[in-house]
Amino acid sequence: MLGRRWPAGIAGLLLLCFGVGASIGDDTPPAPSHAPTQGLTQVLVFGDSLSAAYKLPASEGWVALLRERLETREPGRFEVTNASASGETTSGGLTRLPEVLETGDYDWVLLELGANDGLRGLPLDVIEANLQTLIDRAEAHGAAVVLLGIMLPSNYGPAYADPFAAMYARLAEENDLPGLPFLLEGAADDRELMFDDGLHPNAEGQKRVLENVWEVVAPLWGLDSHGSED
Repeated sequence: MLGRRWPAGIAGLLLLCFGVGASIGDDTPPAPSHAPTQGLTQVLVFGDSLSAAYKLPASEGWVALLRERLETREPGRFEVTNASASGETTSGGLTRLPEVLETGDYDWVLLELGANDGLRGLPLDVIEANLQTLIDRAEAHGAAVVLLGIMLPSNYGPAYADPFAAMYARLAEENDLPGLPFLLEGAADDRELMFDDGLHPNAEGQKRVLENVWEVVAPLWGLDSHGSED
């Protein structure tokens, strides 16, 4: 498996208290406008509000920051499309993904979904099956998938939160995917990097999320993952 490997015992990592019954956003962005362009490495980010710059200008979200860094490091080599939707679930993603995939000849899909399913306490087998189908559809389109994992609040209890975290590790292992155990690692436990809702990274937190993602994708894309601060 390329990129960051999922550590053993992922289910025992810190689970942060975000608040019962919360939801990761509830807005739907406009459909992405993207025309296939030859000569580029095309990257699709497909997630929820954690990737949709919730409560921020789009330019301050980690996806826009990734786009800027790639353009600085490798001008003209990458094109990044953000099709993330606040409030999105895995079932909603299944509905949207086929149409989104038709908007470009994507080489990579950065998949970040499942938080809203988990916060609603949906059955884990349903969430996992949906994520597996999303992976399958992206790969059938010819894209390589990077799986961006999520952890649930500790007040959901270990009987649900632990297997939820382990689900991402299992999907990554079974599909031989690179990815992150926890997208918000290093941000979610720092109140200065999060909005008051405890769920979403603020502008400074988005920078931390970028570094988490960069650590995974830079080696995959032949870029230096060290000294990533611009």
